[in-house]
Amino acid sequence: MRGAVPRLSLTLLAAESGARLCAIIHYLVRGQLGWFGLTIACLVPGYAAQLLSILWFRADGHTPGCWLLALHLLQLGLWKRYWDVLRAAAETGGCAGEVLAQLGDVCVLRLLEALLQTLPHLLLQTYVVVAVDPAGFIPGVSAGLSLLSLAWALVSYSHFTCLLKPGHLSPPAAVILCLLLWRTGMLGTRVLALVLFARLYSFWVFAVAGVHWLLMSFWLGAQQTDIVAQPCRWRLFNCLLGAVYIFCYINVRPGPSRTRVAVFYAVSAWNVLYSTWM
Repeated sequence: MRGAVPRLSLTLLAAESGARLCAIIHYLVRGQLGWFGLTIACLVPGYAAQLLSILWFRADGHTPGCWLLALHLLQLGLWKRYWDVLRAAAETGGCAGEVLAQLGDVCVLRLLEALLQTLPHLLLQTYVVVAVDPAGFIPGVSAGLSLLSLAWALVSYSHFTCLLKPGHLSPPAAVILCLLLWRTGMLGTRVLALVLFARLYSFWVFAVAGVHWLLMSFWLGAQQTDIVAQPCRWRLFNCLLGAVYIFCYINVRPGPSRTRVAVFYAVSAWNVLYSTWM
């Protein structure tokens, strides 16, 4: 495993955080307290990933000190994890199993943070640019970096799952670039479609998203996804993943996924036709 993936992940995470901070200051300076408050609120769900990171540190035998707790309180816990991966990769040449385990932890945590924090921020800033301030440079830059960071979180997660397969090496840079373009295009068009629908039909967007969420949740339940053993947690997992499927497809089951991807895009196409009919 080379250090390019965690290094790029850390760079995009820093760029996204910097742009989000600029957006917060932008709304505060202009007196747009409503958008300021909503942008701050988008930070709150990210603490779920920070809390999980602390719990995983404890599970690995590392007692969190005050400085580590402070980093996670400032939402810098994943920054430290990326730094640990880069340092361990430099010491071992990037091939040790411990490095791969650390990379897996931070990829999963970053994907969780991106879905809980970056995605709501992306929707909010895109709506501001489309419906409120089309000439807003800072919200536009923040939305663009959030989109790129979210797409890369999905790509880095796919990259890690590829490394876990026996006999599989790290995908070439061209493959990773194609995956990034695919994820960026899919997320960008989906987010833009939802924002435009919300701009035209207001709260009807929740009806469309709700129908899509229900269809995806029932479909996941029909597949008997066994990634979570307990029935209650299994149902909750399917419901949460169904909400994610409003925006993108994430493969959580082993084996070929062509059929599942085809069903996902078929439902998405039906959802677009339903939205147009409404």
